[in-house]
Amino acid sequence: MESVLANCSVSISELKKNPSALIEQSGGEPIAILNHNRPTAYLIPAKTYEALLEKIENFQLGVIVKERQHEKISAVEVTLDEL
Repeated sequence: MESVLANCSVSISELKKNPSALIEQSGGEPIAILNHNRPTAYLIPAKTYEALLEKIENFQLGVIVKERQHEKISAVEVTLDEL
């Protein structure tokens, strides 16, 4: 059996009845959408999705910074006035 990675789960039939109410009740948390008692999708509010994308982007930027730290040796120092 697959793991359900959410505290709340609903069937597709329940989702069809009133999706807005489910999103409201979730309090920003993901909702597992089940089909034959198996997770088929996760529903999250737009704000939660946007925050998740921002965290992913920040993580990716951190990886780039770590990869480029060795380039600091060849950097040219300038002042703000020189820019």
